[in-house]
Amino acid sequence: MTPITDCNGIPYPVFTTGNVTLCASVDGAKPNGSVYKIKIETTGENARMPVPGQFFMLRSVKSQQLLARPISVFHAEETPHGVETTFLILLKGKGTKELCDLEADDKVQILGPLGNVFPRPDVSNGSTSTKVLIVGGGIGVAPVAGFAESLPEKTYDFIASFKSGSYGLENIKPENLTVTTDDGSVGVKGMVTAAIDAAKIKAAGYSAVYACGPAPMLNYIKTVSEEAGVQCWLSMEAHMACGVGVCLGCVIPTTEGNLRCCKDGPVFDSKILSFPKPEPGRIPRREPEAAPDLSVTVAGVKFQNPLIGSSGAFGFGTEYAPIFDVNRLGGIASKGLTLEKKAGNDGIRIWETPSGLMNSIGLQNPGIPHFIEKELPEMMALKPVAIANLSGSSLETYVEGAKLLEKTDVPVIELNISCPNVSAGGAAFGMSCSSANSVVAAVRAVTKKPLWVKLTPQSPELAKVALSCIEAGADAISLCNSFQGVAIDVETGRPVFDKIKAGFGGPAVRPIAVRLIYELYETIQSLPEDKRVPIIAIGGIATWSDVIEFVMAGADLVEVGTSTFANPLTMLECIDGIEAYMKRKGIKTLSEIKGIAH
Repeated sequence: MTPITDCNGIPYPVFTTGNVTLCASVDGAKPNGSVYKIKIETTGENARMPVPGQFFMLRSVKSQQLLARPISVFHAEETPHGVETTFLILLKGKGTKELCDLEADDKVQILGPLGNVFPRPDVSNGSTSTKVLIVGGGIGVAPVAGFAESLPEKTYDFIASFKSGSYGLENIKPENLTVTTDDGSVGVKGMVTAAIDAAKIKAAGYSAVYACGPAPMLNYIKTVSEEAGVQCWLSMEAHMACGVGVCLGCVIPTTEGNLRCCKDGPVFDSKILSFPKPEPGRIPRREPEAAPDLSVTVAGVKFQNPLIGSSGAFGFGTEYAPIFDVNRLGGIASKGLTLEKKAGNDGIRIWETPSGLMNSIGLQNPGIPHFIEKELPEMMALKPVAIANLSGSSLETYVEGAKLLEKTDVPVIELNISCPNVSAGGAAFGMSCSSANSVVAAVRAVTKKPLWVKLTPQSPELAKVALSCIEAGADAISLCNSFQGVAIDVETGRPVFDKIKAGFGGPAVRPIAVRLIYELYETIQSLPEDKRVPIIAIGGIATWSDVIEFVMAGADLVEVGTSTFANPLTMLECIDGIEAYMKRKGIKTLSEIKGIAH
């Protein structure tokens, strides 16, 4: 096998499919199951033997994630059919979890080898005058261990620093190995500072220092190496999309300008690097909280937690009751209700898109009188707060519907002036300040119930519309209803939906929805304190961290829609995840982190 290389002998990358030969958790890594070892074999002319310091972009063929993940090479060796490359992967997020969940014979898209390499030291005969120091921190042990393995035995000293436990050291043969752990579970108790400083580097006579690990550790190694007057090479990491130098998303500031971590690195001369002082987090360190309070009170109504089944995506609550315990939810917003029974739109009604769903249901519903007689009693029998989502085709039908709901025990009315899938009413009322103000004021005049107003993200003056609703008597603002989109059937050349435009929701809209909530919170905070109202966030929520993100942007409650179709247990998983997060962070109530991102 003779791979094509550049003039420096570094193999050109290829994009190919590899076969998983091993995927297992790494012994010694703490907590158990936090680090995985994955072996991937590539064969034929696309097999590439990496040079120490390089990395690959890895993505499971079955992945639900858009981007591959950059993973450093831990070990590589030739096989009878090609190259088997070993990676150590820290279980960190969705992308790495997919990789860690792989099994033997699974297929992986693999791009690489990528990046530059560790410059080899001038080492001969194990002379201490040319011996080098190699330092790895946490998962950063992987690339430097791969580099150490390529050096002659006992021509280097190796320091491995972990929070707890140790791993990734089985292939190295240093003259001296020092392991440090924050908790003292292995080796020296303490951080890397307990093992090395400038004086020790000078005394050992190292010719160079090589390191990879978390930024604070690298900053320290850079400082002590340069203080000792010793050449230092640091392997850096950054978020990246392409791995080949195109996207410019992984640039690192240096004295030579912004350099690409994937193409100009990941190995850099420490002298051109600077490490900005990290900003402190906005959540203070606290002891874990035994029993956090997830309850939220909005407009005088108490919700046991912030999760609400969104209108149009959760029926009346009873539909999902056989599937999971809906009584664990904070609230349930009814299907959009109109004064008269409504049949909804003709033609195709739903259309799947990447990370989202388009719909053109058209507010099909049994009508408010039927709801009051049949569905509302069943909703009220459930533990979550029942919310009646009120829509209409005219000002008069909104008012008459509100009058009927006022006579019931339903705790909250959510005024829907945002539905994009009806010919009259709906979003038409939410597009301008005057129309929004008039319908809110008219409904406010006939009901004393807490009144939430659900707005459309399509309004060109959204902040002003929200303020006009508050002025007219809204007790809270729900944002945002689905976005408008168009889908075209490429087989027929015609729009998918009879009404051309349709509502678009799902995980794909979440960053936009977070931005709208963030801006709305700032708008509301500019009001006098007695005029401020809560925010109910809607838009692409699929995980507990999505909920927390919306809360930090300024939301009090959240509504979950499309994700329930993909995973009916979404809201329960969010509740459990929020509770675990609050316990871990020592957060007693969600109000402590509401709006904290501002």
